[in-house]
Amino acid sequence: MKDWKKYVLNEKVIISLLSVLISLAVAAVVMLIIGKNPLVAYAALFYGAFGTKEAIIDNLMKTSPLILTGLAVGFGFRAGLFNIGANGQVIIGALLAAYVGTMVASYPFYLSIPLVMVAGMVGGALWAAIAGWLKAYRGAHEVITTIMLNYVATFIANYVVNGPFQAPGGVPKSPAIAYSAQFPNIMSVGATSLSTIIFVSLAAIVVIYVIIQKTTIGYEVKAVGFNPYAAEYGGISIGKNVVLAMAISGALAGLAGTTQVVGVYGRYFGALGGSMGFDGITIALIGQNDPIGIGLAAFLISSIRTGSNQMQIAGVPKDMVTIIQGIIIFLVATNRIIKTLRVRKRKEVAEV
Repeated sequence: MKDWKKYVLNEKVIISLLSVLISLAVAAVVMLIIGKNPLVAYAALFYGAFGTKEAIIDNLMKTSPLILTGLAVGFGFRAGLFNIGANGQVIIGALLAAYVGTMVASYPFYLSIPLVMVAGMVGGALWAAIAGWLKAYRGAHEVITTIMLNYVATFIANYVVNGPFQAPGGVPKSPAIAYSAQFPNIMSVGATSLSTIIFVSLAAIVVIYVIIQKTTIGYEVKAVGFNPYAAEYGGISIGKNVVLAMAISGALAGLAGTTQVVGVYGRYFGALGGSMGFDGITIALIGQNDPIGIGLAAFLISSIRTGSNQMQIAGVPKDMVTIIQGIIIFLVATNRIIKTLRVRKRKEVAEV
């Protein structure tokens, strides 16, 4: 009970909550300026996200990959790495998962599902590890290499699903994966279904929390991110942990792509990656790199986006969602900047 209270009253949690509330207030002022009623807008937003079973299902299914990409970027942040390449890792993971998924038709589900999941995670991990190795042993900045790898992954996927791995019909998509490799649905309303894949994302929160807080790997990764020189002095290998952190980050992003293959589409589509990887940056910042905070941030962003269509029907521009997200990120980032400046000021005073 004390641990739960300690978590709820944590400074990071309070700052994130205040950031959300302030962003909603600022967006309300903007609505008033343009002649819209914020109460009507937020009521429509809430109804669009939670008002019907279909809305709730859609909301949860959008939340699932956002949790994983948020965890991917957040884990990289823990090691002091800015993983901009989650999008490419999502694509490679999904593509490899789709390929393996077409090869396991004769396998029972308890073999085919793990094989596809592992394939997707390995694909994302290896793709991210390239940037990690270049960072650790060649000094190449991960922001540059991961951005470049995003383009490479996109071009590879476009070639593959428009050529050797294209399903009949001329549409850029892969053949359907085996039925035994697909996750079953919990419930369906019309054309909207909630897959059991949501439990994979929730389990990932627990696993990453345990890794960060309870394992040697988590300790070393955090040590490298906090102060690499002190970590190295203490016998921790910077290079190994940079590559490992990027690989784990990529595995989570690859898993996000895999969930879309096995739990939503049943195949790889040409534009499957979308902006999931970049959304992970937003979610990691709002969740302040904490696994539980990232899960809540993913649900928040998904709810806002799911409800935005209903808000637009009510006559409020959909761009309000972008304004709300932008203000939240700005406030969270501002707090981090202030804390950094305070630390520097204390160091200067201590040196004097």
